[in-house]
Amino acid sequence: QADLVESGGGLVQTGESLRLSCTTSSRVFNLYGAAWFRQAAGKEREFVAAIGHGGGAIFYADALKGRFTISRDNVAKQVDLQMNSLIPEDTGVYYCHLGGRIYEGGYDAEYGSWGRGTQVTVSA
Repeated sequence: QADLVESGGGLVQTGESLRLSCTTSSRVFNLYGAAWFRQAAGKEREFVAAIGHGGGAIFYADALKGRFTISRDNVAKQVDLQMNSLIPEDTGVYYCHLGGRIYEGGYDAEYGSWGRGTQVTVSA
């Protein structure tokens, strides 16, 4: 199990931006796909974005395309999520995942490691 630590969450107003980061000390970070998920209060965790081990394969939840951008730095062992034009519906805890299976349009997180999450709150 890899140790994943998310950071960058906070309280912002509608229309503002946040950049989340997920870092790890895993020696095999560069071998695995990674993803971001989020969970709003009272709702199930949902897929946000995924990126392949080399950064070449990238997929987003359809509703988030154009506002969110996922990226990774295999030297720094970091996966980032740039979130622009935030709206209250983006409020939730954002989780990083490493080691899942990336596929066309999504990501299977059945195996791998989760971070503890970082809270994002968007006020109206």
